[in-house]
Amino acid sequence: MATACGGSSTPTQTGSQSAAAAGIACPAPSGGAGAGNSQAATNTGSVPPSTTTTATPLKLGSLLPTTGSLAFLGPPEIAGVNLGVKEVNDAGGVLGAPVEVVHRDSGDTKTDIATQSTTALLGQGVSAVIGAASSGVSKTVINQITGAGVIHFSPANTSPDFTTWDDKGLYWRTAPSDVLQGKVLGNYMATCGAQTVGMIVLNDAYGTGLQKNVKEAFEAAGGKVVAEELFNEGDSQFSSQVDKVLAAKPDAIALITFDQAKSIVPLMTGKGVKPTQLFMVDGNTSDYSKDFQAGTMKGAQGTIPGTFAKDAFKQKLLAIDPALKDYSYAGESYDAVNLIALASEAAKSTKGTDIAAKLKEVSEGGEKCTDFPSCVTLLREGKDIDYDGQSGPVTFSDAGDPTEAYIGIYEYQDDNTYKPVREEFGKL
Repeated sequence: MATACGGSSTPTQTGSQSAAAAGIACPAPSGGAGAGNSQAATNTGSVPPSTTTTATPLKLGSLLPTTGSLAFLGPPEIAGVNLGVKEVNDAGGVLGAPVEVVHRDSGDTKTDIATQSTTALLGQGVSAVIGAASSGVSKTVINQITGAGVIHFSPANTSPDFTTWDDKGLYWRTAPSDVLQGKVLGNYMATCGAQTVGMIVLNDAYGTGLQKNVKEAFEAAGGKVVAEELFNEGDSQFSSQVDKVLAAKPDAIALITFDQAKSIVPLMTGKGVKPTQLFMVDGNTSDYSKDFQAGTMKGAQGTIPGTFAKDAFKQKLLAIDPALKDYSYAGESYDAVNLIALASEAAKSTKGTDIAAKLKEVSEGGEKCTDFPSCVTLLREGKDIDYDGQSGPVTFSDAGDPTEAYIGIYEYQDDNTYKPVREEFGKL
């Protein structure tokens, strides 16, 4: 893995005094290059009409959380989908027809909402289902979706298990496997000077997969994981896990959870843990300004796959949903729509299996382009394209995984909101 971290395992002196007191002193913020800065085609004129038209418009379903432990991820993902659909339709749609989208709640693994929603979406004849956010939820519906010949495309699943899933070539994702996020987080904690780490981990496909890769990276960097405590979805008491981790006196603590962090963080800080010792992940790097007293999270850090959301993209998302607070996986959701639409154009079909056969092709090897109008113009001119999106360069493997991606590192402020501090780029 190549990274842009620029640090070593030796603590730097750029952290705050409280961080240094805890043995943690992370590298100074840096402006990562990020995605979207490469020279790529953008459309400045009218989009040529499609030479092939369809009697069956492309219909997408979304299976994204509006309830449950990942509900905070729903709004940015849904906004990303809606923005993608709007821009595709503003450019004339796919194969001469507007794209349709149907939204359904995924819930979480404590409920059967995802199965019910998937049944409803398949009943409406969707060609692709965008979701779920949770790897655990996706595992409950992946066979149902792909077994129907429909594309299952997640903007946020990171479990390594999907790389080898028997999905008939129909499972795709714009979020990188946690092999990458785990490497970045494990290496970053070592770069910050931590020699020992404790972890509290959600016992599901997402949590244990990320735990494994964080541990491997941290120990490869010379550190030692001194405590690993699991809990199950639906648990509401975490005192036992907190006490066992703190008894090991780790330099840093990785919280691999969903919204259970709202209960775990106060237990930690109430027992003397400095927020600068806390390292969050994409499942819980969220806005806690309404949950905790000011300063509770100040200096804590978190990782989220994908490049930082650029200001222009944020403004477009806010025009879709003015109430947005988080932008996690909005780019990945937007890219999912664009990639499906472009693959449909390349296949000259709105059938799920035909679209899937073209997804890898539109992500690599051709003329670079970064939005639907410019990319579809090139396709209709008979050119090969390489879509680079809001989430990064994408470039799919044969298994439907991104082969290269950015991981953003964020730091919490006094008001318990977070801001980007650096990006790391990695290849898988």
